[in-house]
Amino acid sequence: MTRTLKNRTTRCSFPSRNPYADLTPLKSTLTQKWGGRGPIAMAAPPHPLQMQKPAESPFFRVLGVRVDAVQIDDVVEQMEEWIRKRRGCHSIAATGMNGIVEAQHDPKFQKILNATDLVVPDGMPLVWLGRRHGHDLPRRVYGPDLLLAFCEETAGRGYRHFFYGAERDPDVAKGLAKKIEQRFPGTTVAGTYSQRVSAEQNDDDDAVSLISRAAPDVLWVGLGELRQVRWMHEHRNKLNVPVVVGVGAAFDMISGRRRQAPRWMREHGLECLFRLLQEPRRLWRRYLIYGTEFVTRIVLASMGLTNSRQTRMTLNSSRTHFPKS
Repeated sequence: MTRTLKNRTTRCSFPSRNPYADLTPLKSTLTQKWGGRGPIAMAAPPHPLQMQKPAESPFFRVLGVRVDAVQIDDVVEQMEEWIRKRRGCHSIAATGMNGIVEAQHDPKFQKILNATDLVVPDGMPLVWLGRRHGHDLPRRVYGPDLLLAFCEETAGRGYRHFFYGAERDPDVAKGLAKKIEQRFPGTTVAGTYSQRVSAEQNDDDDAVSLISRAAPDVLWVGLGELRQVRWMHEHRNKLNVPVVVGVGAAFDMISGRRRQAPRWMREHGLECLFRLLQEPRRLWRRYLIYGTEFVTRIVLASMGLTNSRQTRMTLNSSRTHFPKS
């Protein structure tokens, strides 16, 4: 049996037992003959974990926010690892320039993002910045693609899914659950819940209680990018769930409530134009105001024209382990 930790470029396998165990009788014989001295005296073999360090998860920083330089396959594997270990509740936030700019306006939100176990680049501007840091990021970690990839990879393994979204007409969370069950036979839906837009604390408590009783392995949250990040952070210690993932618009798109942009637009940073034309009243501020501010801040930071450390983009790439379980 092996324990494996993997990212996109490195795979490290560690034996579950000491590979030097078979040398113990030989070591004992030599020790008796030489008294632990002389040219044949043997030192204690190193533990296999001391010989090879585990793989690391790369990340980079954008305006003070840590973004993990991962791809969908990496995220799916990490989710399964957390499910197997079941040590606490781990959160994943798919964010883009909207979340980065919000973090500049609200320092508390920046702390929440940086406290999230995985912050994945759900936007081509972050992918481009990651490439500038030298990371191999062929694609973005797009929320709908992440949800579908996990369900496809794990269908039939008995994982229980719960879908928690904002209240819509028709019920988007139920519609999404039905689509997933039809598309991936063998997927188990533990439950769905749709929160009112003007939800109060009692509503949150009811939702947390319902989710915990359902005991899902994965909780998918679709409350909108900023709202779901705050919700996951506030309630993660109350949830009996190994993994909580914020996927935002994935609920609307996979359920069929909203159309997705063509793939060529999504992969070339043009999805914002497609979505703006669909929902101009709701999204104009995000893309026109926040988008312009994001570009301005990045340019100023890269030129060294900002004095605040919080808003300066770290130009040197860094590396860290995946969060400990």
